[in-house]
Amino acid sequence: MTRIFRYASNSCQPLSQNEQHSFAMDHALRLYTANAIYSFIPKNACSTMRLSLALANGCIRDKKDFNWIHANNATFRTDLASVQLAAYTFVILRCPYARLVSVYLSNIVKKYGQYSVTSHPTSFDYFVRELQNNDFRYSDIHWRPQVDFLLYDQYDDYFSLEEFSHAAKYLRGKINLSIVDARNLTKHGMDRFTLMGESGEYAYHSAFSIMQLQYAGQCPSPLALYTDELIAIVKDCYRADIELYKSIFGSKKLMFNP
Repeated sequence: MTRIFRYASNSCQPLSQNEQHSFAMDHALRLYTANAIYSFIPKNACSTMRLSLALANGCIRDKKDFNWIHANNATFRTDLASVQLAAYTFVILRCPYARLVSVYLSNIVKKYGQYSVTSHPTSFDYFVRELQNNDFRYSDIHWRPQVDFLLYDQYDDYFSLEEFSHAAKYLRGKINLSIVDARNLTKHGMDRFTLMGESGEYAYHSAFSIMQLQYAGQCPSPLALYTDELIAIVKDCYRADIELYKSIFGSKKLMFNP
């Protein structure tokens, strides 16, 4: 079977100079023993998957060596022949609304003072409005649209983060990949907090004030960060991601389906 590359024919220039294809290639990681390709999308269980690949590829012995993955994002990158001849390909997608909540809480709130979007005391409302600026939306891989990471027109399997337990079980049976949960190591995820707030209640709260809530073991629920206007902005800015997700998984697992 010939695998068709999603962005290769978008330009007649040398493929090595095709920025869209090169970007997707840079995020295609190889599982050697299974001759499999996994397209790595930040905020979509990416730390768990990179840890699992590092173990499966024999580069670390135990999850206690977790920090190895941070300096080795490029280690399992591959070449054109290998991605064409892969025996199996897969990718993990995520509800775009939930992905932005995750990146806001983990990369802006958690790293407050280290990872500021601007000097503005960044609320979720401010962050989402900034995403209407194309330069900003494409400035960071953590909130860059998911479709940009897709190397192939068609993968053998698509999984949703919203049903990740299914993905873990399936991958173990399909390619003997053991998924090792990294959430306790990264301290990401909302399961550590008591979730609070009505719809939109925390949309305008600063990152600093939310960080203080987290120190007390509390966190706004995802719904508490979204107003109707922010839902509409995300729908417009991430339309391709939303349509892709719906075409594969339906709309049931999307936070919103306006």
